[in-house]
Amino acid sequence: MPADPSAHGSGETPLRRAADTSRRAAPSPTARSSGTSAVEVRRSSRRRRTVSAYREGDRTVVLIPARMSEAEEERWVTVMLDKLAAQESKRMLGDAELAERAERLSGQFLDGRARPASVRWVTNQNTRWGSCTPAEGSIRLSHRLQGMPEYVIDYVLLHELAHLLVPGHGPRFWRLLESYPRTERARGYLEGVVAADRLPHLPAARDE
Repeated sequence: MPADPSAHGSGETPLRRAADTSRRAAPSPTARSSGTSAVEVRRSSRRRRTVSAYREGDRTVVLIPARMSEAEEERWVTVMLDKLAAQESKRMLGDAELAERAERLSGQFLDGRARPASVRWVTNQNTRWGSCTPAEGSIRLSHRLQGMPEYVIDYVLLHELAHLLVPGHGPRFWRLLESYPRTERARGYLEGVVAADRLPHLPAARDE
């Protein structure tokens, strides 16, 4: 899979880094759902310039400043969910876990028809996110995916699994991916990574 798709835990993120005093403030929670886990947003008047998130049982808690608009809330919830997912995928996915993940994805989205002989990370793919050799039944994923959200890794893995069944990128190939609910989001994420790599490296803006 090309690096440009169009061509083919806990964490804290600062608005401006400051001490986290949200635990002393009465939360104003908003419940929602994201994928298979619940998300609870808690607003705090004491929290001014930081956004943080953590797992709490089967839900994710996102802490934000009370002054934040609904649009900003939506954006930061997405950012923090991706950040947590990236941290977790970086911790847990070795070659063995990747092979197990491929088997699960094949069963869930491809009726178990895609059965790779090997699935592993490689460090020699800098222009592609993944590759598949149907004759050998081998799938290789670029190490650059490590640390990205799990749904992105799953999409690339499923993309390569589909190539075991259909070599090209014609309509029959894309129909195989229709059942994966995060295809467009994952492609958008990867396109964003590619676009960011093409930008000049500018110095970080100074906090006001």
